[in-house]
Amino acid sequence: MDTHVLRLSSSFQFRPKNFIFSKPQAFVSLYRTSRFSFKVEGSSKRSGGGGGKGAAFDEAAYEAERLRLDAVARDAMAEASERETQNENDPKAWKWVIRKRIWDLMEAQNIAQFPRPVHHRIPNFVGASLAADKLSELDAFKAANCVKVNPDTPQKQVRFLTLNGGKTLLTPQPRLRTGFFSVLESHMLSPGTIKEACTSAGVAKYGRPIGLDEKIRVDLIVIGSVAVDPRTGARLGKGEGFAELEYGMLRYMGAIDDSTPIVTSVHDQQLVDDIPVEKLLIHDVPVDIICTPTQVIFTNTTIPKPQGIYWEKLSPEKLSQVRILRELKNRIERETGQKLPCGPSDKLPPTAQRRQR
Repeated sequence: MDTHVLRLSSSFQFRPKNFIFSKPQAFVSLYRTSRFSFKVEGSSKRSGGGGGKGAAFDEAAYEAERLRLDAVARDAMAEASERETQNENDPKAWKWVIRKRIWDLMEAQNIAQFPRPVHHRIPNFVGASLAADKLSELDAFKAANCVKVNPDTPQKQVRFLTLNGGKTLLTPQPRLRTGFFSVLESHMLSPGTIKEACTSAGVAKYGRPIGLDEKIRVDLIVIGSVAVDPRTGARLGKGEGFAELEYGMLRYMGAIDDSTPIVTSVHDQQLVDDIPVEKLLIHDVPVDIICTPTQVIFTNTTIPKPQGIYWEKLSPEKLSQVRILRELKNRIERETGQKLPCGPSDKLPPTAQRRQR
């Protein structure tokens, strides 16, 4: 099949709505006068709404590399968990205690589903499809034109219901490692490819990659969780912080605001009552609605939603992992002429390393 490349070059004034700083008031005058030009390049390696056998996409190689990188990431999280829980002064230690309790419980009660073990994952759970069905009955879902859904296994049915319902699906590349977000629309797919398009490889195969300059409005956010408190809407993910980064970048794009509903689907056993709100960090994302296989809970959360990316919380290691973050940081620094702050390293400090010798 022929490959066609389309290049569009456009220079125009651009007025960003939401540059991402934790203290944006200090830079408002710079933002209001910001101008830049950019080039958009897109390539089409398939036609007819999907890849098919003739598509220039090696699905087996993609999946093998995804699994390899996932294993590396889980090993890194396991090391971080052990390191941080051993340090009683670490502000993230309590989160690992709750996560481990939930992961252990799901395995012990056999409410975990493939992939297993569920440790260091957004856990797939028995009844995930039932929770997805309840989510699809929400007025917020029915009214949504564009739904952002995380790429994890327990939310696969949510992605299917989004596409099958004729809505636009926005989903991130896993760990943002190969890009940013991909957009999928039902008209881009045939009835026989919708289910495949809900998988990680299917998103890469059929989705349209977008960048930070995409004009898109997201009406509903679906987010995966390890544990969530129905009384407050406080949520814990698996510990990598990508949900928070994705949320912050969508705020930058003007795609969402404080009124955009955030929903999570979990097993009833993932509901907890011991997430201390006062210990949450400024970038932690709360949820408005919880869907389980048996119930729908409106949290009426009063936890403030993050206003963007808090660069002073981002470690050099996290920046090195995510290309789109580096591009955004370079863009903001170039446009403002000011250096953005950077968070502390994820690695052990030199004093701790010396003690181990």
